[in-house]
Amino acid sequence: MTLFLISDTHFCNANFLTFRDDQGQRIRPFDSVEEMDEHMVACWNAVVKPADHVYHLGDVTMLRGSNGNCAPAARLLDRLNGHKRLILGNHDHNTVQWYAQWFEKIKGQNMLDGYLMTHYPVHPGSLGRAKANIHGHIHRQHVMLDPVHRDERYINVSVEVLNYTPIALDTLKALARA
Repeated sequence: MTLFLISDTHFCNANFLTFRDDQGQRIRPFDSVEEMDEHMVACWNAVVKPADHVYHLGDVTMLRGSNGNCAPAARLLDRLNGHKRLILGNHDHNTVQWYAQWFEKIKGQNMLDGYLMTHYPVHPGSLGRAKANIHGHIHRQHVMLDPVHRDERYINVSVEVLNYTPIALDTLKALARA
């Protein structure tokens, strides 16, 4: 069993196809929301096996499930391999019961092997004894508070920095040691 991490899939969100970085490049270079979603499902299932565990660090989808308009996201979540756990993000607006259909555990944050997993990067003073903060939310950005000095205690696992593919915790640990 391997433990993977990923964040900010924003399944079914066509707005992400229009977002651009500071250089004017599209943040997600897909021609349609269907292409984007299918690419993320294929990347996920290429590395995650049914017995693996995946922590999704928030912003699964922006669609809401209460009135049935979330069916496209539900069909995508049905197809994802692994035992999924969710750290809630700022765009996870559905009920816990809705998320519980696909996620075995749902939390606001989690500490695992000395790594603090959150959606938002936490303030440096809140890291406490954590080795690092594994987070999402900032998409392609790597720099936190200081644009000159990158704080290596922060590890961004947003899909855009992971080539839309969940990353193994052991790989992150090795990268942190390097």
